[in-house]
Amino acid sequence: MTSNYYAPTPKKLRQLGDSLLSVGAFVGSYAAFEEMKWVAIAAFALGAIGKFLTNFFKDDTQPS
Repeated sequence: MTSNYYAPTPKKLRQLGDSLLSVGAFVGSYAAFEEMKWVAIAAFALGAIGKFLTNFFKDDTQPS
């Protein structure tokens, strides 16, 4: 699975990862503004982890 990390990521998973990162940043920013520390930390962490995990999937249509 780790050998797929630097391979091209499928478009739908890239979009999912970008969406998770965007939502995490938005929710985290709002929570930080409202002084909800643990919600902000969780949102930022989940967004970053979600984006990171999508890199483990490989686009099978690309030549290896």
